[in-house]
Amino acid sequence: MADSPQNRAVDTAMDVRTGSGQAVGERRKNGAHADKGSGLAYGRRGKRGTPRRVAPYRDVLNRLRPAYPRPGRTGHRRWIPSWRQVLGSFGILAGAFTATVAILYARTDIPSDLNAFATQQDNVYYYADGTEMARTGPVDRQDTALEKVPEKVRWAALAAENETFYSDSGISVSGMTRAVSRMLTGGDTQGGSTITQQYVKNAYLNQQQTFSRKLTEMFIAIKLDNKMSKSDILEGYLNTSWYGRGSYGIQRAAHAYYGKDVSQLDASEGAFLASLLKGAALYDPAVSAKNHERAVERWNWILDRMVTIGKLSPKERAGYTRFPEPKAPPKPAGLSGQTGYLVDTARAYVSAHTEVSDADFDLGGYQIRTTFRRQDVEELAKAVEDVRKGLDPDKRESDRNVRVGAASVATDGRILALYGGPDYLKQGFNDANSTVVPAGTTFGPFVYAAALRDGIQRQRGGPRVTVTPATVYNGDDKVAIRTPEGPYWDRSGKIVKASNDGGRSYGPITLKDAVARSVNSPIMQLGMDVGLDRVGRVAVQTGLLAESLGAKVPAFSLGTSTPSAIRMAGAYATFAAKGMNSEPYSVDRLSRNGDPLEVEKPSAERALPVSVAAAVDEALRDSVRRGAATAAAAAGTGVAGTPGTGPDNKSAWFAGYRGRTATAVSLFRIDPKTQEPLKLDGLGGAAASVRGSTYPLAIWTGYMSHGGK
Repeated sequence: MADSPQNRAVDTAMDVRTGSGQAVGERRKNGAHADKGSGLAYGRRGKRGTPRRVAPYRDVLNRLRPAYPRPGRTGHRRWIPSWRQVLGSFGILAGAFTATVAILYARTDIPSDLNAFATQQDNVYYYADGTEMARTGPVDRQDTALEKVPEKVRWAALAAENETFYSDSGISVSGMTRAVSRMLTGGDTQGGSTITQQYVKNAYLNQQQTFSRKLTEMFIAIKLDNKMSKSDILEGYLNTSWYGRGSYGIQRAAHAYYGKDVSQLDASEGAFLASLLKGAALYDPAVSAKNHERAVERWNWILDRMVTIGKLSPKERAGYTRFPEPKAPPKPAGLSGQTGYLVDTARAYVSAHTEVSDADFDLGGYQIRTTFRRQDVEELAKAVEDVRKGLDPDKRESDRNVRVGAASVATDGRILALYGGPDYLKQGFNDANSTVVPAGTTFGPFVYAAALRDGIQRQRGGPRVTVTPATVYNGDDKVAIRTPEGPYWDRSGKIVKASNDGGRSYGPITLKDAVARSVNSPIMQLGMDVGLDRVGRVAVQTGLLAESLGAKVPAFSLGTSTPSAIRMAGAYATFAAKGMNSEPYSVDRLSRNGDPLEVEKPSAERALPVSVAAAVDEALRDSVRRGAATAAAAAGTGVAGTPGTGPDNKSAWFAGYRGRTATAVSLFRIDPKTQEPLKLDGLGGAAASVRGSTYPLAIWTGYMSHGGK
């Protein structure tokens, strides 16, 4: 019975628990003998049969080695660890983690020097030929003692960023946990930093959102919290934080936004400045209406938060009902004339097409080689000013509030010149980038291109039919616009009819002639036959922005869309480039202190078949030879283009090209109170019945006669 299967199983289990590694029953069978704790094993012998001594520690290790898979268990239960094994594994991992953190903490030193604010430099902009255009900067920064910052202004920043600042250890465990989880899931590591951590990042490290930088930031923050007082850390934080408008530190921010010393700020103004700490580019109200909305929302939240944490009484909070509007950003000296518009355009391109953050860019030291050609910029400005001399705003109401936007773009996308307004220091808004001006009949070539490429469909569900430049349409005035089901009725219950300039009827007319002579009725019907969605698609593919397109109603084909002059010039450059489109760009090279940096530049893409682009090109050349733009021939040979008049006579355009340079000029009037477009009736002393204006064509011709080559 001693050697029964049951007894052998019991002996085996007991032997496993003792760590011997061999079943008793099996050893009995083999005649082996083991002396527990003796350090001798007779199961294995040397060459001459003598016992081999095994190191004593092996027996200890055998005893410590977990029995896994677990003996005495069957099925999946063999693989479920015991609670001792779980605790042991956790202890090992926790010990390893603690040791790693301790080593990293010990090896991380507080840098001896702050980031080099003293070496901040200007950013230098250059024309395409390498001559200097302008300098902006240096960064505006001025330290101030913490006691000069009103207490409620301090608490506005603390309420916004780190209300537990005075009680925490300098780091946010939850914030670091989020950073680690985002790293493990492929996200960035931003968010959750205490003010101490943010100060470390501002003063000692950089703005890169990497895990290694975040870890270093944490260790330095802990050491700094032990070394410096909370007041000193808060003072350093307020003096090194970026507030936008080129300002580092709350003292310069107070001047940049409110024109006063920081000591004169109240809680409401402090709450707005605190909102900028979350991202000045998103909360400066001067940037956009959306920014203003965000700023007001966060300002309210910060004031409410101050009440919640007991740093602002409900009575004081009730007194802050009106958002403390900051003053408009000042115009830097040296940016007069067209220079400021050029710098703003290039600066926006750097922001959108490089990895340089706004905060880093404001530290300075960048060299920006633009695509602008100095002579072209000067010639374009001269052409505009020469034509503006024909206006008399003092005597004619119709000549007041006239605005001109113009841009010249090469077929490879380089913006060669632009005219943004009379003077950047007097009018900061760039009219070359305005998106409120209806394109008018300069939109006709896009309708024509869509028809040639996609054909037309006059029967619902029927096949699409190919059209050619010789396809004939009805060119009469007041022709009813039709759909496959019959006449198109507007919302007022009237049949929509196309009106030609001057009420002129042309009879049967080819599509090529309709484009060359800017005849509205066939272009309007053609758009319906092609499909307005297809027309819009071609307009975007050739260079217009989708968000600038007008409503898809019959008038869409007559230019209800509102592209900027830059975009219109870029789209016409597609026709000049045989159907290849390149996005407009304004920065050719970027470097910092001579070291080149990567800047994204567009590559040409096929927008139209060569045959379609050639047909549009021929129609635009016919417009100059014998159509609506014969005056443009004065600019030289090989000129192509067409004029445009916006709906309700609220804009006038000319867009065209010669060789590899396309230029678009828009003219419009803006009500200074409502910022809405006004009619051009009577502009320059013309009869009230005259639609559009010859001024854009005159500007275009004057410029292209000397520039754009």
